[in-house]
Amino acid sequence: MKHQLTIIEFTLNDYPKGHSDEKANRLLKEYGMNMLTPPKKRSEILAALKCLFAGFNFLLWLGSIASITSYIIERQQNVDAKLDNLYMGIVLAAVVVITGLFAYYQEYKSSKIMESFAKLAPPNTTVLRGGQIKKIDATLIVPGDIVHINAGDRIPADIRIITSFGFKVDCSSLTGESEPQVRTPEFTHVNPLETSNLVLFGTGAVEGKCKGIVILTGDKTVMGRIAFLTSRVESGKTPIAREIDHFIRIIGIVATTIGISFFIIGLIYGYTFVEALVFLIGIIVANVPEGIMATMTVCLTLTAVKMKRKNCLVKKLEGVETLGSTSTICSDKTGTLTQNRMTVTHIWLNGNISDVNFCEAIPDHGNPKELNLKHFDETFGAFFRCAALCSNAIFKDEDRDVKFSKREATGDATEVAILKYCEYACGDVTAYRKLYPKICEIPFNSTNKFQVSIHKKESSEGHFILVMKGAPEKIIARCVTQIQDSGERKLNQEDLGIFQNAYEYLGGELGERVMGFCDLEFDPIKYPKNFKFSTDPLNFPLDGLRFLGLISMIDPPRPAVPHAVGLCQSAGIKIVMVTGDHPLTAEAIARQVNIIKEGSVTSRIINDNDKLEREKVIDKNKCQAMIIHGEQLKKLSNKDLNYIVKHYSCVR
Repeated sequence: MKHQLTIIEFTLNDYPKGHSDEKANRLLKEYGMNMLTPPKKRSEILAALKCLFAGFNFLLWLGSIASITSYIIERQQNVDAKLDNLYMGIVLAAVVVITGLFAYYQEYKSSKIMESFAKLAPPNTTVLRGGQIKKIDATLIVPGDIVHINAGDRIPADIRIITSFGFKVDCSSLTGESEPQVRTPEFTHVNPLETSNLVLFGTGAVEGKCKGIVILTGDKTVMGRIAFLTSRVESGKTPIAREIDHFIRIIGIVATTIGISFFIIGLIYGYTFVEALVFLIGIIVANVPEGIMATMTVCLTLTAVKMKRKNCLVKKLEGVETLGSTSTICSDKTGTLTQNRMTVTHIWLNGNISDVNFCEAIPDHGNPKELNLKHFDETFGAFFRCAALCSNAIFKDEDRDVKFSKREATGDATEVAILKYCEYACGDVTAYRKLYPKICEIPFNSTNKFQVSIHKKESSEGHFILVMKGAPEKIIARCVTQIQDSGERKLNQEDLGIFQNAYEYLGGELGERVMGFCDLEFDPIKYPKNFKFSTDPLNFPLDGLRFLGLISMIDPPRPAVPHAVGLCQSAGIKIVMVTGDHPLTAEAIARQVNIIKEGSVTSRIINDNDKLEREKVIDKNKCQAMIIHGEQLKKLSNKDLNYIVKHYSCVR
């Protein structure tokens, strides 16, 4: 595995300066362009012929040919033969052509819309070529290229990290996990999907920067292999196609049987062979429902038009009816049921938990531009200062007319959530930060589980302030005092117990992500204005801090999801939520979107110790919902799994 090799072993002599242009061109010819191979284009002629002759249209064509044949035979026998059969044949042929071309036009239009997505201009990528930093088209990078990636960039290929600085990536497009993942040069796992020193094509950098070496491009990337596997999946016939085939067989058998019977009866009663044949053809044509195809096409098209107005593209008309045959929907959580945007929901200050209700589903929660920090007490003021300063998230759009919750921001999803909450609570965070310029920082890492920054103060009471945020248990362990309405006082066992209860409630019962906050105002005598802070070696304390409070957040459900889930359930469709989140978080979201109804008893199959619970639940049917861990899902028998899906609301 390439991610297990050292940088020198992998890059050999090219690492210091990167590929030369000549070698890059040679490798480009060898490996091909860095892009996914598009699916094989269909023949438009064959697609049109399929719409004209497949399924029920084939029976209508037979009816048309039979009608015209009947007219020709009658015309040979009698010059004054009626034109009814001729008209019927022409009408049947016209119906087939019109409905077939209409269906083809719908598929053609949908395919062109899908193709337009692939024509979007690929982004440029910063690479090291011949010792020079260059910006090139992302499709031109090759294995061995040294690339530079900054926050906001898309990952152009599968890349082995060489150096990183507070680098995090959003893997939600690949894994569905909304929490950004820290990436470092260290090898941490044999599995390429689990190790920290790889970033994968299709994901995005949300914080920090890194330098890495390209190891896989195009179809050989993880995303490329997934695309290849999905393209090999053959889609079977739709339910309506199967019903039409069944209907054609029945109609064919009935029409042929009755036609042949009357043909024989005609011959027995003395009719000529030609006259009996006309009977045969007439009966067969009479059994063909000429208008059914036109009616079905119009109905499906009208439904497709309605779905298009709701931003749902129908690639094939038959798919409209298939959607109506759905019995179970397995839905990803992140970005589908939820907004893929972390949002602050609770804060814990002065021993009290406050519901923030800061969510897109709540339309009116005040105008943040009219609020000011002076309106709040000292406790919240210190808490806000820490939350606003100890963050690298910034707004992209400085237009104050844009609703702040809609403004785009760069940074870790957790920090963006806190930034928007601070903007919501106290106003212009960007302007506030200018009052406390940052002079030193220790980025968050998976070992320390905290982030520290030091800022200048203009107050005469002190020159510098340290602010820290991180995992609550790490933060409280570094604190000796806490701030409350009555002022600052030392932490005692009772305070720690209250903290632990709040932490367990927010992170355990509610399944929310919790962050702790603390600060320290430096003694101006020990740390004068000209003091130079350093992180290597560390020349300032990271303990003896003042605890401020907790913030909990969650990726909130989309406002329309509970109603949509209710509609599906009323139609008899079972909803299964699939997520990689913690079971408690998964259950909390499932309850919010009504997949697990209020008052429902929930059973969890999380590990092997739950075997007895699983058997008890399945046998005695004592719960209405089940949460199943992926590893345990693999161990369930098909019989148990079918029973669970049939009888319970599921979260996996």
